[in-house]
Amino acid sequence: MEIDAAVRASSDSRLRTKYDSAVYVVQRAFALYPFEEIAFSFNGGKDSTVLLHLIRAGYYLHKKSGDEAHTDTFQNCPLRTIYFETPCAFPEINSFTYETVSTYGLPLETIRLDFKSGLEGLLKNKTTKAIFIGTRIGDPNAVGQEQFSPSSPGWPPFMRVNPILDWSYRDVWSFLLTCKVKYCSLYDEGYTSIGSIYDTVPNALLCDSSNGKSFRPAYMLSDGRLERAGRAKKTNSNSAGSNGINSTEGEQIISRSASVIVVGDEILFGTVEDKFGAALCKKLHEIGWQVSHVAIVPNETDSVAEEVERCKSTDDAVFLVGGLGPLHSDISLAGVAKAFGVRLAPDEEFEEHLSQLIGNSYIGDRNVMALLPEGITELLHHKRLPLPLIKCKNVIILAATNVDELDMEWNCLLDTHESGLVRAKPFVSKHLSTSLPDIKIAPVIEKLCLEFSDVYIGAHRISRTGPLVVNLLGKDNQRVEGATEKLTSSFDGQFSQV
Repeated sequence: MEIDAAVRASSDSRLRTKYDSAVYVVQRAFALYPFEEIAFSFNGGKDSTVLLHLIRAGYYLHKKSGDEAHTDTFQNCPLRTIYFETPCAFPEINSFTYETVSTYGLPLETIRLDFKSGLEGLLKNKTTKAIFIGTRIGDPNAVGQEQFSPSSPGWPPFMRVNPILDWSYRDVWSFLLTCKVKYCSLYDEGYTSIGSIYDTVPNALLCDSSNGKSFRPAYMLSDGRLERAGRAKKTNSNSAGSNGINSTEGEQIISRSASVIVVGDEILFGTVEDKFGAALCKKLHEIGWQVSHVAIVPNETDSVAEEVERCKSTDDAVFLVGGLGPLHSDISLAGVAKAFGVRLAPDEEFEEHLSQLIGNSYIGDRNVMALLPEGITELLHHKRLPLPLIKCKNVIILAATNVDELDMEWNCLLDTHESGLVRAKPFVSKHLSTSLPDIKIAPVIEKLCLEFSDVYIGAHRISRTGPLVVNLLGKDNQRVEGATEKLTSSFDGQFSQV
């Protein structure tokens, strides 16, 4: 079988692994459902073209594993194929679709209704228990789907089979070029993601700079994250506040609160000293944010999930440090996903960033570091960051391994609108030192706390026999000055400003 032979002969270990996983899903579907009750949704695009040939390969291997004679007769798979034809489709897509089904002997059913109505009619006329679909993570309808996913509530009941759910743009083109199969000619004209004739243009990133008119083929797009750059974009006026912190209030904000969670067994074991908590407290204070909680938790999914769950609903932002990477102890993202009640799923955009940074040096069918909380993740980009930072609703995951890296990431966050790190009204503080005994000034400070309830008044000693430092902190300069004046006047000449 030419597809299976081409992939097996490839030196691309990642492609071979992706292929094995996808073909297994195809074979599993053929084992679970009667052949005549399975359909294939084909739309002429690159993803469904890949799926077509994976189905052919999977069908061949399925029949071969059954020890059926004359496996050469199973080079093609006569699977019932459905095509939703619309007036706004590109003529090239229509032509390629009809040519392809003829070439591979696919029994075609053309539907000229919307997807939902078409499926209702399809399932009513003929029993259909499963449909192969070329959905990939990153597609608008991919959230929440697995390789086998029942149809959504309110839709006709059938099983969605998604063999290439975890494939990236790069994987798709690696397969098509390795197997040397024909694809729609539009992809050779600079189209990288094809919708309707009204919302799709060639990807400007593939424009030939020598003449500004022609375009390079889609497989030459180096950054798969920009696959949909040729699609007309719709403006979401509510996008700024839809995924966490509202960043439109600027300096008018009086108060913001944040929590800091540091993940690290090595800190709890006393092997290393935590410096992230103190550094983040200082940085947040500098932009007028109040830190309500700092926690150090072990490298356990449940411990991270419990802390995130506790903080995300009470604070404007939660900063999580540590526990990122491919090791067994790197469980921070799993903890965040559990706190929000979502799963970890491959993020194609983040995987592309990782591939550009570390290549394909990871082992397995996917880069485990590209598994992010599904449906709630936003990547925060900055030119100084080797990888974008991860934001899940109002939880920001920092990748720093030392204070210098933390400084750099923090500055990038402040320079990134999407982070939501708006500067609040700054704190005003006074720090007074005295050698008076605690018991003498305690009653006065207690009364001050009642009279100036909007000013934080606390005290600490540098040493048991050293001076006492009284701290007064607030947002209103006059109130802080008033509390300071009242305290110092109660003990004439006994306080000095630190």
